[in-house]
Amino acid sequence: QVQLVESGGGLVQAGGSLRLSCAASGTIFSAYAMHWYRQAPGKQRDLVASIFSGDGGRTNYAGSVKGRFTISRDDAKNTVYLQMDNLKPEDTGVYYCYTNDYRGRYWGQGTQVTVSS
Repeated sequence: QVQLVESGGGLVQAGGSLRLSCAASGTIFSAYAMHWYRQAPGKQRDLVASIFSGDGGRTNYAGSVKGRFTISRDDAKNTVYLQMDNLKPEDTGVYYCYTNDYRGRYWGQGTQVTVSS
């Protein structure tokens, strides 16, 4: 059974930084893309960043976070990270880790990030 467990959320002032982690189990982590989504109160869940499998894993970012957020992965630790710098109040929300393999789609339980102005 695939499990994704996020950690690292919290309360931070605008301009601050946080690093989220997502530990995966039950899947061949290195073979699949990993994604971070976020959901602000009353809004839909949106894709924030993606990292694909393979050496030098290609990355994609939402325009609103490009240049401030960095996604990375450590296949030896089955973990994906989201380094968030220069945080803004509009970055507030629940951040979810997501992946899919040949059996299905998987979400973590989410971690709350709150950025105060």
